[in-house]
Amino acid sequence: MLNRLLRPQSALRAASSLTAKPVSALPRIQSRAIHRVPTLAYEGEYRSNGISDFMSPEAFDFSWTQYQTLLVDKLNLLTQDTIDADAKPGELLVKYSRRPEMASVFNYASMAHNNHFFFNCLSPRKTEMPEKLEKDITETCSSVESLKLDFLATANAMFGPGFVWLAKNLEREGMMHVFCTYNAGSPYPAAHSRRQGVDMATHTPDTPLGNQYAGAMGAHAPNQKSMAPGAIDVQPILCVNTWEHVWMMDYGIAGKEEYLERWWDRINWEVVADNYNKISVNRGVRNNNTAWGRSLGMMS
Repeated sequence: MLNRLLRPQSALRAASSLTAKPVSALPRIQSRAIHRVPTLAYEGEYRSNGISDFMSPEAFDFSWTQYQTLLVDKLNLLTQDTIDADAKPGELLVKYSRRPEMASVFNYASMAHNNHFFFNCLSPRKTEMPEKLEKDITETCSSVESLKLDFLATANAMFGPGFVWLAKNLEREGMMHVFCTYNAGSPYPAAHSRRQGVDMATHTPDTPLGNQYAGAMGAHAPNQKSMAPGAIDVQPILCVNTWEHVWMMDYGIAGKEEYLERWWDRINWEVVADNYNKISVNRGVRNNNTAWGRSLGMMS
């Protein structure tokens, strides 16, 4: 009974479509809009039908079309008439990960990149995991089912919005890692200073954080390093978005667990395998402009 009371009603979805605001209330920058919302592989289908058994058309419109447009518009406003006007989001998030006065540019660039990464790894139908990827997952995580349990448990336990990532270790072939980034934190080694892998509201300035730093703001700012102690050189291949606006419309305030379960069945494993195969092991943290490093700027 409680679950039925907490789940959204059909009237809520109807009301949301009637009261939908314009895609963006920000002024449009026609001549200087360098950053644009990328087109997803199945976007036409998603707009009409949503993502089958995972996301309604209304939720897709809200969390992709409207939200991604807002991020891009803000990024254009912040970078117009500057040397960053034509820089891709991935380049901007690395460039400004250690600059407190440029926090807004970092946040919008990183969120635009992360949100695109999430939607780019989705499929309207269930896909099969390629054999090599399944073999490597089994070797490093015991089994695909073990990875799923750990990944979803990590995401469900997050107290606050962010992303959970599956990443490939650049130093050891076949090794993978699951970790969180909160808010607009970045998973990339070049932006370690803004990884923000913990909920900073639960830590004092004296808390030993290991390789987790909040970035260039707040009480944890003084001791930032390019590669924090214990940091592991990894590159992401998959992520899930745990921001409430992505799942609450369809699943209600208590529906995060169901959202995550359904998400797992809509992962495009071909895309994940492609991401995985693009990464060269033992190439080092500084070679971010080659191979997979180019995906830092995946959104034009």
